[in-house]
Amino acid sequence: MAHHAHEPEVIVLPPDKAKIRLLWKTALILFIITMVEFLIAFTIPHEYHNTRVFIFVAMTIVKAGYIVLEFMHLKYEVKVLFWSILIPMIFVVWMLVAFVYEGMKISEINFLR
Repeated sequence: MAHHAHEPEVIVLPPDKAKIRLLWKTALILFIITMVEFLIAFTIPHEYHNTRVFIFVAMTIVKAGYIVLEFMHLKYEVKVLFWSILIPMIFVVWMLVAFVYEGMKISEINFLR
């Protein structure tokens, strides 16, 4: 049974310390942003509901952008690719905000008067 001679050899490379350090740094930044969100959630009173929601949405967009930049390696790409993704996302967010606003205004109109 000589078929064992053709099996590929597994080579284990030593861990790259710089990549591991970058991964922990990214995790720490995301953890800090999440903890700030929790702090805001439990400390801002209910009277400031709109402010709290605005802060949550802004911090969620920041976290999503950071995740896209780091884990999808967009941070290391050419700027044209970065902007070709960012500009349409800005328009999508603007569109969603506009639709929700218009939907709330339409629901305030009483059509059965």
